[in-house]
Amino acid sequence: MLDECGRPVKVRTARNLTEAARLLTDDVHCILLDLSLPCDDGGGEGADRADRAESGDGVGVRDGRVRVQGDGTPVRGARRGTDAARGADAARGGEAVPGGGPASEPAEAREGDGTHESGGSREGDGAREGKAAESGELEILRRVLRMAPRHAVLALTDGADAERDADAVRVGAQDYLIRDELDGRLLTRAIRYAVERKRNDLAQRQLTETRLRAQENARLERGLLPRPLLEGSELRFAARYRPGRSRALLGGDFYDTVRTPDGTVHAMIGDVCGHGPDEAALGVELRIAWRALTFAGLCGDALLSTLQKVLEHERASEEIFATLCTVDIASDGRSAGVCLAGHPSPLFAGAGGAAPRLLPYDESGPALGLLPKARWPRRQVTLGRSWSLMMYTDGLIEGRLDEGAGGRERLGLQGMLDIVSHRMAGGARGERLLDATMNDVRRLNGGELTDDVAVLLLDRDC
Repeated sequence: MLDECGRPVKVRTARNLTEAARLLTDDVHCILLDLSLPCDDGGGEGADRADRAESGDGVGVRDGRVRVQGDGTPVRGARRGTDAARGADAARGGEAVPGGGPASEPAEAREGDGTHESGGSREGDGAREGKAAESGELEILRRVLRMAPRHAVLALTDGADAERDADAVRVGAQDYLIRDELDGRLLTRAIRYAVERKRNDLAQRQLTETRLRAQENARLERGLLPRPLLEGSELRFAARYRPGRSRALLGGDFYDTVRTPDGTVHAMIGDVCGHGPDEAALGVELRIAWRALTFAGLCGDALLSTLQKVLEHERASEEIFATLCTVDIASDGRSAGVCLAGHPSPLFAGAGGAAPRLLPYDESGPALGLLPKARWPRRQVTLGRSWSLMMYTDGLIEGRLDEGAGGRERLGLQGMLDIVSHRMAGGARGERLLDATMNDVRRLNGGELTDDVAVLLLDRDC
């Protein structure tokens, strides 16, 4: 028999499933299994023990052969020690054919009580034996499928029972062939189609598993996004978040806002250097630690010093650092304490249509994870009766100004300030202000931003 390229096809023969497992090497493509092989309930207890001793795994295939369709190289015999589950994308398997010994005949009488069975009883026994044989045939097929989950399998039948033949396909065979109708051309075509169907099934299964894994990851990441706790506060909250990683929901940027029992509103935004899943996980850890420490009563330098210890213990390498900005707004909403750890200063807009401006940056400390004994001063700022406070990560200001293919100038702080000033002059506030700002930054960049972006906006109107 020749393959589609005209080369001779190698046929490997095994006497039982143990030998067949050793023959399933990388060049195997299709297993041809004869369902008429006798099973372990056809020869009595002694034969059953002999079968188990021969096969080594309790498989009841006696005096049969398993033939394996492969490439055109000569057969040198079974390769001992070959793992049956090894690399199997291109694997093809074998044909089990009946051996030389005749099957045992049904008993005519029961021994032990001397009574002969009636014809009806013999017919009942024959039906039960037929069902048992059918069950044994499908069980052999199931064992072959478990042994070779990535190989194409063809079932060879006698064609006497169409339902049994269809059952073989339902169990997992790619197709079935009728022994008396088989010739070389039909067998070659059947093997080729079976291999392609198996490859397609494996690809579809992998695609489904990938889709389910992506959905599970999305649910996990969505559950890790912050949920502000501002019950009882008069402040309005809005935020926008976009990770730089493709098809991700979570990046290295993080933010959170909570209100403590004394009425103080605490807001935080930060950025872990890097863009991968490890950085995203570290950002989640820092955010959760910040929330716990805030509810425990820490703020300012004491809180940031503790967060630095968390970072040092959780980061993958000593080169990882994180920038952070915290704002603690007094219960009356008129003043706030600001701490900066290597992070851009918040943007503040007062009442009466005052132009937005950046809060002072001169009193700031280093990013977390850079200096072991760093200090972070806390600056008090006056907010007034009505105001807007925007906190953001550097992904917002590091976008490019689209000046054609050679444009390399970054937007920068002043560019962002100009965008926000223009939008606020047009009456944009809250959610509308954030959407308009993000759209303008993307438009000037000439497309999506490559870095993580987080923006948080707090408003107070009185």
